[in-house]
Parts: sequence; C-alpha cells; structure tokens
Amino acid sequence: MPARVSSAQRFRYDFHAHTYLTDGTVSATDMWTTSRSLGHRALAITDHVGLENPEAMLRQLREEAEGWKGTDLITIIGVEITKAPPRKIAEVARRARSLGAEIVIVHGETIYEVVPEGTNHAAIESGEVDILAHPGLLSERDAELAAANGTILEISGRRGHCLSNGHVARLALQAGARLVVDSDAHGPDQLLTRETAERLAKGAGLSPSDVQRAVEEAPLALLKKLGKT
Repeated sequence: MPARVSSAQRFRYDFHAHTYLTDGTVSATDMWTTSRSLGHRALAITDHVGLENPEAMLRQLREEAEGWKGTDLITIIGVEITKAPPRKIAEVARRARSLGAEIVIVHGETIYEVVPEGTNHAAIESGEVDILAHPGLLSERDAELAAANGTILEISGRRGHCLSNGHVARLALQAGARLVVDSDAHGPDQLLTRETAERLAKGAGLSPSDVQRAVEEAPLALLKKLGKT
C-alpha cells in the first residue's frame, strides 16, 4: 500500500476509480479510506456500466458514501460507460444520472484494448459526459469538440492506457481542452499521490503552468460543476 503522506501536502483530486462491484479489488469504503490517507480531497468511484441497469450498483455506492458525510473527504459516485455502442452512450449517461450518478465518464478509445470505433466522438458530442477517460489516439476534431463542449480529457495513470498520454496532452493543449490526471485505480495500491500525478502530467509534456491547471484548477472547476464545493 502507498505510504501515508503528511497533512502539509497539497490536495489530490481523482475522478476515476473502481471497486469490486465491477473489476476492482476492494469496496468503495476501502478506496476512500486509503485515498484520504494519501492526501486526497476528492475521489470518485466510477464503476463500469454498459447497457445494463446500474441502479443496484449506484444504490450500494450511495449507501457507502453516506458514511463519509461530515468528513474532509469529498466522495463522488458515478459510472464509467464502457464499450457501449456509441449511439447508446448519451442514453446510458442520462439513465445513470437519473439513478443518482453524480459524475459520468466514458471509457475512451485506448490503444490498449478494443473499444468501439466512434466512442470518443459520441461521448464528447453527447454533452452528457464529464470526462473522456484515456482517449487513445484522439483526433484533432474531437479535441476541438471537447474544448467547445466542456468535456474534460484524461491523462491516465493506468498501465497500458497511459501509453497515449503525450498525444492526448498535445492535442488538448492545442485545442484548449481541459485535462485532469486520474489514476483509474482498481485497488488502493494504484491510487496516486499529488506528487505522482504531477510527474505524470510533466511526463505527458505539460509545462509547469499546465500541470497546475490539470491537477488543481480543472479538478476544482469540475467539483464546482458537480455541486461538490
């Protein structure tokens, strides 16, 4: 498990993590407990959903989140729409929100595994998606659309998915789209400290000011949009 950080460390914000409700290894409570010890101010649990009904999953996450009320950790529950037919993404996102999802992200067209072609564009075009996760070989057109629609693009800390971080960062900066650095953690040992997130952003080619925007300014703006500040 990652080492505990000092209380003096700047806050970490992460909007992409999983539990044993899908393909993670532990509960949301376990993930939130570790994230708090690592200096997180906010951690979103975004378990996978395709075309199935996410009601039971979201209900359990909501029950676990209740236990964190009154603490200094912001718990966020949501979904990662994963490998759904692109034409159904908007519909799945709206249904998830109606059932209590506070954040909706989409499993983008990573180069690490097979994802339906057109997923990136459908997610951004829908206007229903907060973050496009690990977009892979993102097109210039979709980066520009993300900037216009306010869809945040992800710098990924996940093995394999991170291979296109530099490409995503370059196009996002060129288009003026917002970036965040997420862990895509499937267990407590995969959560990132603020320092590691900053190093990932630098490794993707971001300047110091762009790193600050990705690890602090964009997350705070997203929290405000989600009604969490």
